[in-house]
Amino acid sequence: MRLRFWGTRGSIATPGPATNHFGGNTSCVELETDAGRRMIFDCGTGARPLGAHWMATADKPITATIFLSHTHWDHIQGFPFFAPVFAPGNRFTVCGPTGCNRSLPEVLAGQMEYSYFPVDLSQLGANIEYQDLAEGTHNFEGIKVTTVLLNHPASTLGYKIEADGVSVLYLCDHEPYWEGLWGADAEPGKLASILSPGDRRHAAFMQDADVVIHDAQYTPEEYPEKRSWGHSTYAYVTQIAAAAGVRRLFLTHHDPSHSDAFLRVVEARADELARSLGSSLKVSCAYEGLEEFVAQSKGQRAEVG
Repeated sequence: MRLRFWGTRGSIATPGPATNHFGGNTSCVELETDAGRRMIFDCGTGARPLGAHWMATADKPITATIFLSHTHWDHIQGFPFFAPVFAPGNRFTVCGPTGCNRSLPEVLAGQMEYSYFPVDLSQLGANIEYQDLAEGTHNFEGIKVTTVLLNHPASTLGYKIEADGVSVLYLCDHEPYWEGLWGADAEPGKLASILSPGDRRHAAFMQDADVVIHDAQYTPEEYPEKRSWGHSTYAYVTQIAAAAGVRRLFLTHHDPSHSDAFLRVVEARADELARSLGSSLKVSCAYEGLEEFVAQSKGQRAEVG
């Protein structure tokens, strides 16, 4: 599979000289299988450059599945600027978590009301179908997609994609269920030692994953003032990914106040933490334009690079 990041920022787009490397666009990740099956995870402002790229380079008509983690603005604001949805002949399936107060088309149409946007949802030229997803396992044209509810103020889904012999997880936005990660009488670093059943379940969903893309908006020092806002720290994510035996971890949904220089420090601290745990986990902060190829190795573990 081929993985590319088009938006890595959380909360609000933050373009400018201080965010040139890691990027200022909000959440959007592209995944393409070896057979050419296209998927998008979230439609933040990063969906605009992705759409322009597809219109210029992709074979037509364009067909893809869009998996929305949830419908907060920073995860859907790019949808009205995603050029392929305006082109007749293109086909999209838009999926999101069930249980919202309004349907997916109602939510997407809401941000395209004439008070906010000049084009109505009904004027889009592409064929667009909508599908609500609950927790469970789903099949999308031979691709196994497993969904799990995340801990966020809005109904939010995490996704596990299994295809081409590898697994890629997209887990954004998510907050720890409990601040204390390890049980007092348990050995730290082990899946069974995780104190909270919610955190243990979250880590188990990641178990032995080849690639995990995870919200890590805050540092441990910032988190106390941001508690209940629905986001993780890099320390929480790194520790549970290491305990779960994850091979490759990308930290994303970077806080709008975090500059490139700040995120390089976060990246170094996360890597140091992984090493201190004796883990072979490779961890880094995702940046716009980052492209990785995930392939099954002869040893049946994925090669990422």
